Amino acid sequence: MDVTAFAETGLPETDPEFWDLFSRFAFDEVVQQGDLDGRTRSMAVLAALMGCQGTEAFRSMLPGAMDSGVTPVEVKEIVYQATAYLGLGRTLPFLNLTNEVFRARGIALPLEGQGTTTPETRREAGTQAQVEIFGEGMRNFWQSGPEESRHINRWLAANCFGDYYTRRGLDARQREMITFCFLTAQGGCEPQLTSHAAANMGIGNDRDFLIQIVSQCLPYIGYPRSLNALTCIRQAAEQGKERKS
Repeated sequence: MDVTAFAETGLPETDPEFWDLFSRFAFDEVVQQGDLDGRTRSMAVLAALMGCQGTEAFRSMLPGAMDSGVTPVEVKEIVYQATAYLGLGRTLPFLNLTNEVFRARGIALPLEGQGTTTPETRREAGTQAQVEIFGEGMRNFWQSGPEESRHINRWLAANCFGDYYTRRGLDARQREMITFCFLTAQGGCEPQLTSHAAANMGIGNDRDFLIQIVSQCLPYIGYPRSLNALTCIRQAAEQGKERKS
């Protein structure tokens, strides 16, 4: 991803002063901060743009993300998984424009299927994914809670994790990273964001990595949600220290 990603927006001609400010910050100063590779940065930014509903920016950034190494399968998996966290009302525009970009690049649709579960195995596989990411305490979570809302916990295991997290195309660390970006950019999900920050740390996406992810997403989601995400990272890290002590 670089300044050429927005060449078709016309901003350099219509708003040169703004464009100079933004491009120098986002594509130079921010990119130079930390040591994330371009592919990981691109995946994080695409997920964050979905979270904040940045459809036009997503359209501009997607070709550059693919040029940096994000594969068509990885793009689709980011978009598919977002549905569990943002809902179809927010993800459908991104799915449609992704297909538009793919067709323009000569990518045949549909892509090869990446699913690994069946209607009969999805709940059990989803529970196993939850356990691997969040710990053994999630083993029976799917059947916990008040009777009138217990089905939501079952859906969380079967649908969110069983239908999406078990798919090929992205590994567990990548899936938790993009989930962190969805929640950071969406805002209003701080309890879940803290929980997923802890989950990220538990599977190898450490505190410094998450801070780098927030830093790279900041130009696209703004300071308030970025600062909230940093607070959630710190809370998750402190909770982890307390559990170990």
